[in-house]
Amino acid sequence: MSEWESVIGLEIHAQLATRSKIFSGASTAFGAAPNTQACAVDLGLPGVLPVLNREAVTMAIRFGVAIDAEIDHHSVFARKNYFYPDLPKGYQISQYELPIVGKGHLYISPAEGELKEVGITRAHLEEDAGKSIHDQFPEQSAIDLNRAGTPLLEIVSEPDMRSAKEAVAYARKIHSLVRYLEICDGNMQEGSFRCDANVSVRRKGEQKLGTRAELKNINSFRFLERAINIEIERQIDLIEDGGSVVQETRLYDSERDETRSMRSKEEANDYRYFPDPDLLPVAITDEDIAHIRASLPELPEQKKQRYIDELGLSDYNAELLTANRETASYFETALAEIPEQNAQLANWILGDLAGALNKANLDIADSPITPQMLAQLISRISDDTISGKIAKEVFEAMWHGKGDADGIIEARGLKQITDSGAIESLIDAVIAANPEQVEQFRAGKDKVLGFFVGQVMKQSQGKANPGQVNAILREKLKP
Repeated sequence: MSEWESVIGLEIHAQLATRSKIFSGASTAFGAAPNTQACAVDLGLPGVLPVLNREAVTMAIRFGVAIDAEIDHHSVFARKNYFYPDLPKGYQISQYELPIVGKGHLYISPAEGELKEVGITRAHLEEDAGKSIHDQFPEQSAIDLNRAGTPLLEIVSEPDMRSAKEAVAYARKIHSLVRYLEICDGNMQEGSFRCDANVSVRRKGEQKLGTRAELKNINSFRFLERAINIEIERQIDLIEDGGSVVQETRLYDSERDETRSMRSKEEANDYRYFPDPDLLPVAITDEDIAHIRASLPELPEQKKQRYIDELGLSDYNAELLTANRETASYFETALAEIPEQNAQLANWILGDLAGALNKANLDIADSPITPQMLAQLISRISDDTISGKIAKEVFEAMWHGKGDADGIIEARGLKQITDSGAIESLIDAVIAANPEQVEQFRAGKDKVLGFFVGQVMKQSQGKANPGQVNAILREKLKP
C-alpha cells in the first residue's frame, strides 16, 4: 500500500426539499403507496410539457453561494438518453454543458488539526428516476414511479481526495451543509442523500490518473468508507497480479463486504445529450443571487470560527458542535441559560449526552434531556449544590424520565455538604480510625491522601464537597 496512491472523487445526489417535483406538481412526500404520486408529466405521457420548479432553482443557488461557486447566469436543461424500466420517458432531464452551479470549494478536517481544500467541479439540477424493486415478487421486478421527477442536486467533486477517510469527511461536510441550508433533509435511509464514489489508484509519484471504477448509490458513511477501502485493495491486487482495471460501475454489497461489477461505465457521448426542446434556458440575474446570498443562515464554518473566537472553545470541540445544525441549536439553546459555562456545557454535550444518544441510537433532536434540563444540571455543579460525580447520577435519572435536575436532587437528598464544621467532623473520625495511614502520609507518602479522601466521601455518601475535603485534610494531616 505504501507504494500506491488512491485518487477519489464523489458524486453526491441531494434530494431537494421541495414539496412538489422539479417539472410537475406531484408530491415529493416519502412513504406513499407505490405509483400514487406519479402524474402524467412524470410518466412522460404524450402531449404533456414540463414546467420548472422555481424553488429548486433557488435551492441550487443557495448551495452554490455557500461554497463560493460560480453561478451561471444562463443554464440549460438537457435530455440524457438511456433506457431502463424505472425511467418512463426513456430519458432523464438533467444539465450537461451549462450547469447552474460551476466551480466552487469547501474545506474538510479529516483529523484533528488537519485542513484540506476540496474542489467542487459543478452542481447541477436533474430529475430522479423511479425505483426498481427486486425482492417483493418471485422471479419478477416491480417498478415504483413515485420518486420519478423528484428534484436532485448532483454535486460533483474534483478528484482531490486521497483516502476513504478524506472522502467520508467530505461527504459529511456536504451532508452538514445541505441541512444547514435547509435544501435537503439528508435522510440517507430514505435515499434523500446518496453517494457515488469514483476510485482509481496509481503508483506514488505518477501524475497520470488510473482507470476508475464507480461505486454506486452508497447510503451510509460507514459503508462509503468500507466500499472505497475494499475497492482500493481490489485494484492494487489486480494490477500487481498483472491485470488491468476496467472502467465500470460497481455495486458495494454490505452483507458480503465486497464490490462487484454491475455494468461497463458509460461515457457522456453514450447518453446522446442534447438541449431539452420543451424547456427554456434558465436566466439568473445578479439581483437574484444577491437576494439569495442575503438570506443564508450562519454556515458551519462561520459558526465554528465564532465558537472559537468568542467562546474560547477548542478547534476540535467547535468542529463537533457545528457538525450538524441540531447539535449547534441544542448547544446554543442551553448556552442561553448558562452563558458563562460554555466549556463545561460543550464537554457534557460531546461526552455524556453524545454517549447516551449513541447507545440509544437517537438523534439529539429526540433527546429525553432538553437543553434547559442539561443547563440546570450544569448550574447545580457550578453553584456547588452537587459534585461532578453526583451529577452523573442525576444525568442518568433525567435520561430515564425521572424529572429535572432540581427535582431529582431534592427527592433523593443529593445536595452536597459544604458546611465546614460537618466536613471537619467526618474528617476527624476518619483520621482517628486510621492512625497507621496518618503516619504514612506524614512520612512523605502523599498518595495516601487519596485513601483519606475516599473514606470521607464514603462516610458522606459522596455528598461532601471534594475541594473542601482535600483542603481540610491537608491541614489536619500536617505533622
